[in-house]
Amino acid sequence: LDLFIPVGDFHNTMPLSFEYARGLQKGHKVAKTKLKPRHVARKGRNTSHNKFIRDIVREIVGFAPYERRTMEFLKVSREKRALKFLKARLGTHLRAKKKREELQKVI
Repeated sequence: LDLFIPVGDFHNTMPLSFEYARGLQKGHKVAKTKLKPRHVARKGRNTSHNKFIRDIVREIVGFAPYERRTMEFLKVSREKRALKFLKARLGTHLRAKKKREELQKVI
């Protein structure tokens, strides 16, 4: 006895009257808990006091050797070479671009 024979797109058009434990939305349905942001998320935020302290430290300590070499590259219009050099030193393309912009402002 074949009592149930699917015809056409029957399965895709009829909505289910119960939760179906398959696919991306499977599992017990729960409401997301709203958590306040953790304090550590503020770490490194650029505040006015923070900027003031960093400027004082930069004035006293000066630049690292790799930063001085990068500034030499920038003085002789070797921006691409400076970027490649910084990328090797800092590890990521975004950090290198940010540092290059920072050092161009200094020159």
